[in-house]
Amino acid sequence: MAKKDSKIVPLLPLRGLLVYPSMVLHLDVGRDKSVQALEKAMMEDHNIFLSTQKEISIDEPSIEDIYSIGTLTKIKQMLKLPNGTIRVLVEGLERGEIQSFIDDEDNYAVEITTFKERTDKDVEEEALMRTMLEYFEQYIKLSKKISAETYATVSDIDEPGRMADIISSHLPLKLKEKQEILETIDVKERVNRVIAIIHNEKEVLQLEKKIGQRVKRSMERTQKEYYLREQMKAIQKELGDKEGKSGEVATLGEKIEKSGMTDHVKTIALKELERYEKVPTSSAESGVIRNYIEWLISLPWTQSTEDRLDINIAEEILDEDHYGLEKVKERVLEYLAVQQLTNSLKGPILCLAGPPGVGKTSLARSVAKALNRHFVRISLGGVRDESEIRGHRRTYVGAMPGRIIQGMKKAGTINPVFLLDEVDKLSSDYRGDPSSALLEVLDPEQNYNFSDHYIEETYDLSKVMFIATANNLSTIPGPLRDRMEIITIAGYTELEKLHIAKDHLLHKQMKDHGLKKSQLQLRDDSIQSIIRYYTREAGVRGLERQIATVCRKAARLIVKEQRKKIIITDKNIEDYLGKRQFRYGQAELEDQIGMATGLAYTTVGGDTLSIEVSLSPGKGKLILTGKLGDVMKESAQAAFSYIRSRAETLQIDENFHEKNDIHIHVPEGAVPKDGPSAGITMATALVSALTGRPVRKEVGMTGEITLRGRVLPIGGLKEKALSAHRAGLTKIIIPKDNEKDLDDIPASVRKDLTFVLVSHLDEVLKAALVGEKK
Repeated sequence: MAKKDSKIVPLLPLRGLLVYPSMVLHLDVGRDKSVQALEKAMMEDHNIFLSTQKEISIDEPSIEDIYSIGTLTKIKQMLKLPNGTIRVLVEGLERGEIQSFIDDEDNYAVEITTFKERTDKDVEEEALMRTMLEYFEQYIKLSKKISAETYATVSDIDEPGRMADIISSHLPLKLKEKQEILETIDVKERVNRVIAIIHNEKEVLQLEKKIGQRVKRSMERTQKEYYLREQMKAIQKELGDKEGKSGEVATLGEKIEKSGMTDHVKTIALKELERYEKVPTSSAESGVIRNYIEWLISLPWTQSTEDRLDINIAEEILDEDHYGLEKVKERVLEYLAVQQLTNSLKGPILCLAGPPGVGKTSLARSVAKALNRHFVRISLGGVRDESEIRGHRRTYVGAMPGRIIQGMKKAGTINPVFLLDEVDKLSSDYRGDPSSALLEVLDPEQNYNFSDHYIEETYDLSKVMFIATANNLSTIPGPLRDRMEIITIAGYTELEKLHIAKDHLLHKQMKDHGLKKSQLQLRDDSIQSIIRYYTREAGVRGLERQIATVCRKAARLIVKEQRKKIIITDKNIEDYLGKRQFRYGQAELEDQIGMATGLAYTTVGGDTLSIEVSLSPGKGKLILTGKLGDVMKESAQAAFSYIRSRAETLQIDENFHEKNDIHIHVPEGAVPKDGPSAGITMATALVSALTGRPVRKEVGMTGEITLRGRVLPIGGLKEKALSAHRAGLTKIIIPKDNEKDLDDIPASVRKDLTFVLVSHLDEVLKAALVGEKK
């Protein structure tokens, strides 16, 4: 290529378009500066430089927005259209490169250098031309979008560079690829590039043709299969053959009729069955529809068991399976009595709340047995997805109904005893709030038309007896708790544990370990020792584990030493269970100054809490240790403030807080402690430390204190009384307002304890402290 002298010509920026040399093209021009550039070119030598914009959206391009390589063209014709735009016919002359950009207010102009192409060609270029022409011919045959006249015109061209330009203009290339060809000044390189592009386009077209043929064959095969399937249906109908899909549809139709669905649900099921019949078996939707129909058929709509309404037999079964738990048994028998009178009572929604191991789950199973109902249990511990309760929409892959509907299918009747285990351990995240989804299930006024996302149609849960279990009521949301009837199971007394171990746990573990009654005997005193010295719990789960340990060791001795019978007493229990793990009766051995015993309620039952106070010379700093929660810290502050306000009455130095640092400590610092019932205990320990009067060793106390010294009521009195009894305390100070809760405490515990009812801290101090005021 030889560069010609530079020249200044008007510039016409193109949007989404490109012109090659030797190419004739119509353009519509509308931008003011572009129109001015055209008019200026017409007034001079009709030459104008065309260069493509890099971005189509720019209205007033600068030199950076335009490709530097373009085409010098000659304006052949110009026509003004009625809409104000100008249609112009241009012919490409030569490639050119912008050297500088002249932008005045009226039009664009550039200084360019043009490139003159050679007309002669060597042998290699001749061979490249022939290859390019041959490829282009093959491309035309595959594409069928380019006419034979175009090929004839291209084949008459004798210059390789020009031929490459014309072929490029007919290929479906992106503007950037066309610009790259325009910018390729060297003829051989340009021809090679065009050959590569045609070859690639040819392969793409061949692949498209193959895909098209494959799709056509597939469609023909599907049509053929449909025709054969219809023929097969007709033949099966004539032969009375019930095999194949038609037989399956007929079977499903019969099941729908016999299922006992409501008329509305039956209509939906039959409509889905009609869809199933029309959808090809090979279709994925076929399986989805069939699965839905089978779920509708498998659900119990009218099937129910007849309740055992004989109260005496029901009571006998409950007593046989469980010792104690009078409140729950009483509630179940009340339900039976009302059911016998009305025969139309909605299923109650009970929540058994209490520590682990007190028999909440097994009690629900006994209730089902007593009522002669089917029993189904689902565990809600850790469930955090709302669809676990309500099910998935059928649009999802692998959609399933929720656990409630799955449980009803498993039960097979509309009136089972349905256990929702660990309802307090539900959690929520971005997938929804399962506890809110349970509101509809556990509301007697709403659950007659429960809606599952998968089933979509309403389902009646009103005849189901729902029983929920929970360890900690405080973690159950208020609206959900409001829908349930709470029955608290506080824990077992020592006497109750003894009966449970003798009548239930021992027989069960001996059976599980292959032991006969004649081979192992656990005397009452040995069981009592296990309860006192090897377990500390509200329930009996740990007790059962210890009995299982005894059975295992006994089984080993019987097998290894061929013993005929093993008798276990409190004297030899340590040979089987090792050294004692707990000290029975935690009460102090003597009265202590600055130490009071409080009673606490935890999720695993009641417990005793020692609170210690020590004084040291200082400036009145109040130090609290023992991993206390905010409520207990506030109780300590309230007790401290009350004592300061009553220092004179209590005969304490009024300036004690200026001379001493007061340290309140609750032992077991690793265990978090919180709750509104330690106020009077802290106040008693403080007064004891400040006055030097000891606290009675046999006294435990519970109650919150106000700044005026009033004692406020507390919760969990039964659990706290049981823990005091276990610890060997004999006197318990409780708020007067809790007098109503004394009836809940078992008689065997109540006879061993003295309850002091107080309404003011002065009464607490009088009952708890030893000696007269100094």
